[in-house]
Amino acid sequence: MRLDKYLTETLGVTRKQATKLLKAGEVTVDGAVVKQGATKLADDSEVVFRDRELNLTGPRYIMLNKPSGFVCSHVDDYNPTVFVLLDEVSPEKLHVAGRLDGDTTGLVLMTDDGQWSHRITSPKHVCEKTYFVELADPVPEETIATFAEGVMLRGEKELTRPAKLVLISETEARLTITEGKYHQVKRMFASVGNRVIGLHRERIGAIELDDALEPGDYRELTEEEVAYFL
Repeated sequence: MRLDKYLTETLGVTRKQATKLLKAGEVTVDGAVVKQGATKLADDSEVVFRDRELNLTGPRYIMLNKPSGFVCSHVDDYNPTVFVLLDEVSPEKLHVAGRLDGDTTGLVLMTDDGQWSHRITSPKHVCEKTYFVELADPVPEETIATFAEGVMLRGEKELTRPAKLVLISETEARLTITEGKYHQVKRMFASVGNRVIGLHRERIGAIELDDALEPGDYRELTEEEVAYFL
């Protein structure tokens, strides 16, 4: 592969931008500065840009522990996006498989594999998502049965799918749903006269948030975790 094409694929830049980087002497191949974009790379060539080795990436699968205050989009006029938390080549090629609100924390899955994320987000696929919920008011025991039967959310035409509610304390609960309506967890509790004051996603399908990840940290998914949605 030509060096300039390699740079366009690993850095997400145009061929013209790659040429400028080369002319500026910012790229080395096997330890030597190379300025010619037409240079042919061997299979084992080591390409470094600004002290960082570049590698062609295949499909990427990432688990992020999302902090509060970050939005799950690439561009936002008011808030930082989750993508600024990544130290990755071409983060603009990644997307979130199942967004969270800005004030919601916890498990976010990110990938550049559209088919894989479709299995998580498509209404045709039943994918469980579990949330730890903090409420403003005590949760009555009968809410367990109410959510199990489904509730009618304002603006919707059908009941929510059956959801599993486990009460942890008077104002704390764990809720598992199998769909992803807009602000669904908050709207479900609002429908029974309560208000969510804290929301943290713990699990998507069989993938659980890694306890070792601090807010803002991320890691690649294991082969077993990726395979769950293949």
